[in-house]
Amino acid sequence: MRRHGKVWRMGRIGMLGLGVAVALPLLSVVGASAGETPMQLPQIQGLEDPNTFVPADNPLTKEKVELGRILFFDKRLSKNNTIACASCHLAEKGFADGMPVSTGINGLKGGRSAPVSFNRVYSKAQFWDGRAATLEDQSIGPFANPIEHGFANHDEMVAKMKKIPGYQKLFQEVFGREIMIQDVGRAIASFQRTVLSGNSAVDKFDIGGEEKALSESAQRGLQLFREKARCTRCHSGFNFTDEKFHNIGIGWDTNTVDLGRYMETKIPEDIGAFKTPTLREVARTAPYMHDGRFKTLEEVVKFYNQGGIKNPHLDNTLIPLELTEQEQQDLVALLKSLNGEGWQHVKAPKSFPK
Repeated sequence: MRRHGKVWRMGRIGMLGLGVAVALPLLSVVGASAGETPMQLPQIQGLEDPNTFVPADNPLTKEKVELGRILFFDKRLSKNNTIACASCHLAEKGFADGMPVSTGINGLKGGRSAPVSFNRVYSKAQFWDGRAATLEDQSIGPFANPIEHGFANHDEMVAKMKKIPGYQKLFQEVFGREIMIQDVGRAIASFQRTVLSGNSAVDKFDIGGEEKALSESAQRGLQLFREKARCTRCHSGFNFTDEKFHNIGIGWDTNTVDLGRYMETKIPEDIGAFKTPTLREVARTAPYMHDGRFKTLEEVVKFYNQGGIKNPHLDNTLIPLELTEQEQQDLVALLKSLNGEGWQHVKAPKSFPK
């Protein structure tokens, strides 16, 4: 709403939830015991406390996170030593890869774009179709995919890792046992939970009360986001996603349709539905949609303004918005104000276990 010519901030209460307005040093250590150094994730303005989302059966430790970071960047965890998790999740591209669809082993291409890997600590079902119930499951899925990391199965990868003495030593230190695929998942998931994005210009304005954090155009875009543009019907909550699956028509204008969530649930209502991605860092993560068809945010906004692509399973939240050209520009300005902080510490290891 507007008051005295300015956007009246609604805060995170209601449409966007309640955000945390405290910023703490990144990855602070809260205790220590032999072989394990418990860790706390930072509380960043705009985000709920990530520590409350860490599963009890995989608590964060400094050593586990560091092992996960090494695994995330190691190309030897592919059949021919050419692909790492980081190959498709690049920090400078919002932890996506900047390509319409990802390229895996031997130049093979998948059918979907790489989902972002920040703020995964908050995510429920993983992947575009939600096929992994936990971040631990998601973290090991690509290794046994023939067009991603290329191993025939997880046993083949673990056998390769056991030939590297340095990994044998690290897994004994962190988990107290031989290398097993479940622990690979626990380590990578722990590392991924440290990759956050919050305290964007939107958070500074909306929660921090910094009037100059957002341009006038972006302030108008924020009002549109919550009202006329109907964005919060799917991009709700502090992480700008409802964690649900929606058919917006992507693919129904081609000869082949990706059935998306339906392939996991076999529920007719899920035909062509894909998970709502977070909008944080969205200006860094082009191209857009699960098939990477749109190169710019302007194209994305135009697509929604037209009401998606008609098909028998189109989500009922999709309707033509009748936004003016100026309103579309304002909405793009808002989206470009969602880049934040909490991930900049992520760097590739200088060396890997031998």
